[in-house]
Amino acid sequence: MQIKINETLRSYIEPLTQAEYTALEQSILQEGCRDALVLWQDVLVDGHNRYQICQQHGIPFKVTENTSFRNMEDVKLWMIDNNLGRRSISDYQRGVLALRKKEIMAARTAELVAQAAAEDAAIAPAEGEAAKVRAPAMPLTSREDIARAARLSSATIGQIEKIQKTATPELVEAVRSGTISINAAATVATLPEAEQLAAVAGGKKELQKAAKEVREMRAAARPAKEARQVSDTAGAEGGGYGRPATEVEELRAENAVLREKNAALREEITALQKRLSELMGAA
Repeated sequence: MQIKINETLRSYIEPLTQAEYTALEQSILQEGCRDALVLWQDVLVDGHNRYQICQQHGIPFKVTENTSFRNMEDVKLWMIDNNLGRRSISDYQRGVLALRKKEIMAARTAELVAQAAAEDAAIAPAEGEAAKVRAPAMPLTSREDIARAARLSSATIGQIEKIQKTATPELVEAVRSGTISINAAATVATLPEAEQLAAVAGGKKELQKAAKEVREMRAAARPAKEARQVSDTAGAEGGGYGRPATEVEELRAENAVLREKNAALREEITALQKRLSELMGAA
């Protein structure tokens, strides 16, 4: 079979870093290609890096065809879910993938609603009775749904959305590489493009400085009464007065993320324990 490469699919998931690619190459050279490549008919869906390495070194590989795909959207949804199931991807990658899934599901729901409306219009309603359009339920309708799918907090999803909308490509690359946190990147993304570029050019310290300055400007712009209330709350909860409100907000956001990750891990453990019990019972 002649395997075809679809450039859209190859670039749909964030590429491996050079270090990750080298590690994968060494693993395949030593142990062979253990996992089968996934195809949609003759188009490669999963395993682009493995395929490239095997072709380069003449290493044999196996393929499996997923016959459940009906169209390109099905393929993309499978790729998203497959990668969301991996623990090695970053929080930023998780958020981006979950938001992509939301876009696909929203487009599908719009098509279904239009189709239902056309079908209803073809049936003349009873006299005096208004025609009703059937609206199918759509998963991932809220930010909370998206956050749950990505195992992130809704606040983090909001920050990733902001980065995607207003951050320069250079700033996006900085957060993808881990040079700056999602929280700080979302803050820097509110700056004009030229200031974002200057901050990225200055490296990690300059990015942190830019984020701090934006937060300080926001704090200074708050009404005095609100600032006092936030300061008092921060002091009481932080174990001492005088702790910057922005720092408290960051700690709260990080705490929320860790809590949600912990809850997701507990659910995974419960599911695995249940599955293990079922397998032991079957044996």
